[in-house]
Amino acid sequence: MPPSPDSLPDVKARKPTLRTVADATGFAVTTVSRALSDDPRIAKSTRETVAAAARKLGYVPDRAARRLRTGRTQVLTVLLNAEHEFLGFTAELLNGLSDALRGTGYSVTIVADRIGEDRMEVVDTILRNRLADALFFTRTEAFDPRVRLLMETGFPFVSHGRTEFTTPHPWVDFDNTAFARAAVERLIARGRTRLSLILPEDRFTFTQHLRYGFVSACREAGIAHEIEPRVTLDSPAAEIAEAVRRRRRSADPPDGYVCVGEVAALSTLSALADTGGRPGVDADLVAKRASPIFDMIRPRIDTVFEDIRATGSTMAELALRRLDGEDPAALTRLFSPSCDWQQG
Repeated sequence: MPPSPDSLPDVKARKPTLRTVADATGFAVTTVSRALSDDPRIAKSTRETVAAAARKLGYVPDRAARRLRTGRTQVLTVLLNAEHEFLGFTAELLNGLSDALRGTGYSVTIVADRIGEDRMEVVDTILRNRLADALFFTRTEAFDPRVRLLMETGFPFVSHGRTEFTTPHPWVDFDNTAFARAAVERLIARGRTRLSLILPEDRFTFTQHLRYGFVSACREAGIAHEIEPRVTLDSPAAEIAEAVRRRRRSADPPDGYVCVGEVAALSTLSALADTGGRPGVDADLVAKRASPIFDMIRPRIDTVFEDIRATGSTMAELALRRLDGEDPAALTRLFSPSCDWQQG
């Protein structure tokens, strides 16, 4: 029977190690290591006993020693743009990453990815100083220079979004072509004949997917369609709302809106209200969402769900498999849209 943490001796002058915790608790070193990593395969009572003993003994994992021994930092870094079309995107992505990494010994660090700046600088720094074992990043470009560099150096990574490179690499993506087509078809089913879309910047791969799905579906149906030229998905919400307001005051405003994210949808709803329009009467919206915010808004609008938490979890799983040496060609996942159409 392992001793109670309360009966453990006081912290010694020498720095405690995994062996110190193992000797004090009666568990094997490997069990202690896995317990401290919160490995779910270790009994909860064991994890709690080991954690309490480690606290009392003052044990702190020696990442430097582990790095010298294994050549790995046990750190995975996500390059994250804080400004996003989804509310709560950062929290959901990080929750997903953490879910998949629980019990593996890996932790996640966050580095800012500022879209308007040199996106390569931070990648160069991480690679040069070996600050992580793998990278995650979003807002992937068609010929993303980060992907090119990481493939050339053989550094593990998983991108949120695809590229146009012929060499395979790990990625997780949402089927934005299918989303755009489904949104157009839903608006047509509601009797809408002039549809509008606000796109991300042209350099991003998912811009191409959205444009193709939207334009091809509208052309096949023979209905009028337009892509808002004055703003992009990354424009401030106030600018998006103003662009929609100006268009609504014209002689032939759109009567259907495909909104790629919650910010664009909320901006469009506010512009519609500001110009006297009524959702479901004067115009309809289909919005891509990642949170339950539209469950609280009346009248309800049609939405398509993108599961960002599942995206993060899958990205972490693929990164671990890549670190284990799996072929990049097998490390891809495309999520399909989940439509939530309102009655009537």
